[in-house]
Amino acid sequence: MLILLCGKMAAGKSTKAAELVASRSAVLFAEDEWLSELYPGQIRSVDDYVKYSNLIKPVVKPLVQSLLRKELEVVMDFPANTPGQRAWLRSIFEEVGAPHELIYLYVSDEVCLENLAKRRAEQPDRAATDTEEMFRAMSRYFSEPSEDEGFNIIRLSATE
Repeated sequence: MLILLCGKMAAGKSTKAAELVASRSAVLFAEDEWLSELYPGQIRSVDDYVKYSNLIKPVVKPLVQSLLRKELEVVMDFPANTPGQRAWLRSIFEEVGAPHELIYLYVSDEVCLENLAKRRAEQPDRAATDTEEMFRAMSRYFSEPSEDEGFNIIRLSATE
């Protein structure tokens, strides 16, 4: 089973991913961890994020698929926030015939901004990128998942 997450910046995707990994004994692939380890300090804009995110995808995809072929459960803490991102994520499970869930965290902008402020306080190294300006920039690209995209969507609100 491949578990995917969708939601605006600071909607709680990483928190939900950690909960799922613990409750399901799943393997976690977290984009933020890959990017911070491979490209420390190099992501300062949406364009930087897109560039470096695209560099890790060809490495991550076959690793995840090899785990799915072994019938292991994988949680991908990679955003499924645009049709393009979702198409790439869909290709991962479709190519190996694995089941999946797309968990859509429906959270208001106000809650996301509150979460972002908490994250800046708890993780000062992220203060430069976890700003309201970055939230607004990233939110312009956000697109809710739709049934016609071929996902098994589970919609959760901020309280679930």
